[in-house]
Parts: sequence; C-alpha cells; structure tokens
Amino acid sequence: MARENQTFNSDFILLGIFHHSLTHTFLFSLVVGVFTVAFIGNTVMILLIYLDTQLHTAMYFLLSQLSLMDLMLICTTVPKMAFNYLSGRKSISLASCGAQIFLYVSLLGAECFLLATMAYDRYVAICHPLRYSVLMNQKICCVMVVSSWIVGFLDGIIVIAVALSFPYCGAREIPHFFCDVPAPLTLSCTNTLLFERLMFICCVIMLLFPVAVIIASYVRVIVAVIHMESGEGCQKAFATCSSHLMVVGMYYGAAMFIYMRPVSDRSPTQDKMVSAFYTILTPMLNPLIYSLRNKEVARAFMKVLGKNKSGEQIA
Repeated sequence: MARENQTFNSDFILLGIFHHSLTHTFLFSLVVGVFTVAFIGNTVMILLIYLDTQLHTAMYFLLSQLSLMDLMLICTTVPKMAFNYLSGRKSISLASCGAQIFLYVSLLGAECFLLATMAYDRYVAICHPLRYSVLMNQKICCVMVVSSWIVGFLDGIIVIAVALSFPYCGAREIPHFFCDVPAPLTLSCTNTLLFERLMFICCVIMLLFPVAVIIASYVRVIVAVIHMESGEGCQKAFATCSSHLMVVGMYYGAAMFIYMRPVSDRSPTQDKMVSAFYTILTPMLNPLIYSLRNKEVARAFMKVLGKNKSGEQIA
C-alpha cells in the first residue's frame, strides 16, 4: 500500500519534443508562432461572430463553437510544453497530467460530434433550404451544441477515471510533450488490455459514428448539387462544404491514426508528430480555412476594421 501511495503521489516526466539545439530552438519558435496565430485567429473568429448580427445564424454559431474548442485545445497542451522547455523542467504532477488528459479527451470528443452537427447543418441548408429556419432553429442548434459538449465531457470523465486508477511505476518518463491517454499506459505496473479495449470502443463511438453522419450528410449534398440547374448555386454549395470537408479530413485522419491502433504498435516519434499536427497546426488552419474561403466572415472583419478606422479618425 505504501508503495502504491508513493507511486500515486510522484510526478511524471515529460520528455518533450524539442532539445536545446539550434535547429530545435528554431522549431520551438515556429510552434510558438503557430500557437500565437491559432490563439489570435480563433479569438477573432469568436468575437466577429458574436459582434456581427448578420453572423447570428446556425452555421456561424457552430463555427464559433469550433473556434472555442480549438482555442481550449491548443491552450491545454502548448503553454505547458513551452514552460517546460524554457524553464528546463520536465516534470508534471499527476493532477496536472490528469487535467490535461481530461480536457484533451473531452475537447476531441466534443469536436467530433460538433463536426458531425456542422455536416448536418450543411445538408439541411442545401437539401432543404426552405425548411432551414425550422430544422436548424436556435433551440435545436443549442441542443446539438450542448449535446456535443456533454458527450465529450462524459468521454473525458470515463477515460480519466480509469486511467488514474492504474498504479504507475518505473522511470515514469512519458515520451511526449503532453499527457495523452496512450502514453502513460506504457508506464503502468498492471495489465491495461481491458482499458485499451474500452478506449477502442469509445473511439469507435466518438469517431466512427460522427464520420457515418458526415458521410451520409455529404452523400445527400452531392446528389442535391448534381441535380442543381444553377451553376452559381453549385459553386456556392461547393465553396460552403469544401471548407468543412478540409477540416474533417485533417482532424479525423490524425485522430484515427492515434487512437485506433493498439499500444504495442505505437511509435513515440510518430505519435508526437501526428499529435503536434492536429493539436497545434489544425487549430491554426481552421480559422484560416473558414475566413479565407468565406465572404461573410471577411465582410465582418472589414466592417470591424472600418469602424476602428472611423473611430481613430474621429479621435
């Protein structure tokens, strides 16, 4: 019992992704730059959608929730990684590690279902435009978003409750830059096969079910677009859906690669590279993809800039 308590109270060691060489210092600076762009980009998206009344529609409300999830996701991992690198410390307490795992898993799960909701929104907008205000009214949209958050948090609670129940021993070194679920499993003193199976089942539900909804929605969308007589309508529908499909492809591809493989087949280097892609790079790309390819967001941004310039001129 004493040994287990000692194990429980000791810290983990995050080996990180960078060393103090010239090349790695440059890469670290690049990651900090990406984090800054992601933080500013997602914050601006949230503020634009909140401030501009013309963006108070279901589609942009869902987009603001995606930006909020991305903002929280990148703040869950990068600040701790940057602090450890700059301070030279590599330790992370069990409580902090548990908090990272909970937030990380919860946000990933919530984003999975939110992306499925966004696909359904595009299906209704293109296939049933006359009934859009009824099928995607404010109440229904809020229920879908709240449900996404709840499902994500439930997934996080289940995973963290089981993960923290294992005794950890040995060097307690995690070959990662943050506490991801698979990484600590290799340090467990007991057999984690049952938990790995539980995690796989959760991944099937959290990844494959939303993917099925997305595929079904876009199959109907493609059929509707093919039968459109207006070339302008086809182009608008394609522009609206292509941004979402780009995000879905990047997000689900990386998530399935990480979580739907057995622990024995994992490579720490591969896991770190793929995790860095969809926890650091994807949150930066999402607001850029939606803002650069969306005239309404660009219009709202220019409107805010115009007001600021007018205020400065008056001052």
